[in-house]
Amino acid sequence: MFSTFLHELTLFGGALGVALTPINILVVMGATVMGILVGAIPGLTATMALALLINLTYGMDLMIAIAFLLGVYVGAVMGGCNAAIMVNIPGTPSAAATALDGFVLARQGKGGLAIGTGTVASFIGMVVSVLVLIFLSPFIYRIALRFGQWEYFLLSVFGIMICGNLSTGKDPIKGWVVGFLGFFTAMIGLEQVYAYPRFTFGSLQLMGGIQLIPALIGVFGISEVLFVLQEKVPYKIEGTVGKVVPTWKIIKQIFPTAVRSGFIGVGIGAVPGAGEDIGAWVSYDIGRRRSKHGHEYGKGSLEGLAAAETANNAVVGGAMIPLMTLAVPGSPPAAMFLAAIWLHGVRPGPMLPVENPGFLYIVAIMLMLASISMLIFGLLLAKPMAVVLRLKREILMPIIVPLTVIGAYAGGVRVFDITVMFIFGLIGYVLRKFDYPMAPLVLGIILGPMADISFRQALMQSRGSLLPLLPRPIGAILLIAIIFIAVSGIRRAVEHTREERKRIEQEQNMGSGS
Repeated sequence: MFSTFLHELTLFGGALGVALTPINILVVMGATVMGILVGAIPGLTATMALALLINLTYGMDLMIAIAFLLGVYVGAVMGGCNAAIMVNIPGTPSAAATALDGFVLARQGKGGLAIGTGTVASFIGMVVSVLVLIFLSPFIYRIALRFGQWEYFLLSVFGIMICGNLSTGKDPIKGWVVGFLGFFTAMIGLEQVYAYPRFTFGSLQLMGGIQLIPALIGVFGISEVLFVLQEKVPYKIEGTVGKVVPTWKIIKQIFPTAVRSGFIGVGIGAVPGAGEDIGAWVSYDIGRRRSKHGHEYGKGSLEGLAAAETANNAVVGGAMIPLMTLAVPGSPPAAMFLAAIWLHGVRPGPMLPVENPGFLYIVAIMLMLASISMLIFGLLLAKPMAVVLRLKREILMPIIVPLTVIGAYAGGVRVFDITVMFIFGLIGYVLRKFDYPMAPLVLGIILGPMADISFRQALMQSRGSLLPLLPRPIGAILLIAIIFIAVSGIRRAVEHTREERKRIEQEQNMGSGS
């Protein structure tokens, strides 16, 4: 036992010497700033940034490539909160939950404080995830290893149910309807088992399916532009940006929520394929339920903002656990990172400690460097970015539209994706006019492919029967949670309907009495 500890300590010391060189530190700092800027532009996600930059790292030294990619990764996940807070358009999908409270705070003149608090919360999430990656990865790896196709399907449904619950307040059924509409959207194109075309209506363009980035930009970006255009007096962020750095009182207030959300994010990140989106929504839901101020969530709560921002950054470290131990990425950006280190001859998996001793520690140290850079530059850039994003929306929206077109086109380099973006913008506009939330729609598109292929493969394994799938412990827990959310949500919807009827009757009685 003691010899094992000494061996690991020696590996960690060697990793410190390899990682903490001046060139690596400079690369991490520059890459983190680049990531923050990328994440703040709607449509340019961490996944897209890493996918575009992988080829650039091929000629780099392995350590510089790791520093560069992890800096961009960490910065981009955090950077998405800037646009989510100031423009109500999440820069990345994982920032959708942040917009619920962040934009409300921005309209109250607290945009700078919201970004600063989100940056601090992101740093706490990263620190928690790196510590877990180093010390507790074997335990979480065993839990993630037990997930089968049935659990992946139930996790997808669980994510939609939670998102629907959170984004609609008293009527979660609207959120569920929109979420499963996103599921249906994800079914369009060639299905992943037999490559049979579904809902393509003979269109070759639809064979490739509906891509997430154009749909996301359309739903959040174009619909927002349309809302601004239809208003006689477009709303805007009032007042000054305000201070950026949160006080010790605020940090003490959000710290317990941030630590809890950090562990939640790590746990979600350790589930292969789950990603930052689910981590943020699950953490936000648990935070709202556990908090004494849960009723303030969605109304400008710094605690709610911290719950979402801590978790989506903690997923970064959590996603490295299955990647390092099983060669299975825990999120789409982690998949890009896996492809990059494969190019450099590093093969994650059970043999990694033998073939590349200390590599796990190098990744953890680089993540910590990127986290420190994210905290410093996130706070330094908060006010300039908030000022830019706080421009009059009549001025800002014409600037955003070309950026959204570029973002939609850049992912697949298809003009068709621009068409998809505008179609989803119209769909989003109509749904918003009828008070349907947008976040479940996007989450449904994200989770749809995983739900589809997981459910079908689970049925194949059980020869078409659901009975062998029910006794699985993790699956049973998820199924019970889904049923509980559904029952409680329907009860809330019924109560809301009754309240609305009473209100209408009272208004009619008052009108007839007068």
